[in-house]
Amino acid sequence: MLMTKERRPAIRTLGGWATSVLQEAGAIRECEEHGWMQDRDDPHAREHAFEIARQEPPNGLSPEAAVAEGRDVLDGIGNTCPECRPEGD
Repeated sequence: MLMTKERRPAIRTLGGWATSVLQEAGAIRECEEHGWMQDRDDPHAREHAFEIARQEPPNGLSPEAAVAEGRDVLDGIGNTCPECRPEGD
């Protein structure tokens, strides 16, 4: 039987690629109401995302640079949606 590996969709920017990998690994999620990315604060999911980045970096990017891009994207994402009201308000 012929086996094919599912390919990720083409991404135009490194940040977009890193966001896609982080989402695939479950390290970040999208606010269902507003669409903002949220850090899930899950160290296992982060490490899984970094392992994906090491093993499958975009063409022309070293594994170390791919992981660094993922860390840069995570640094710019909070764990709450800026448009959602805090609990208790």
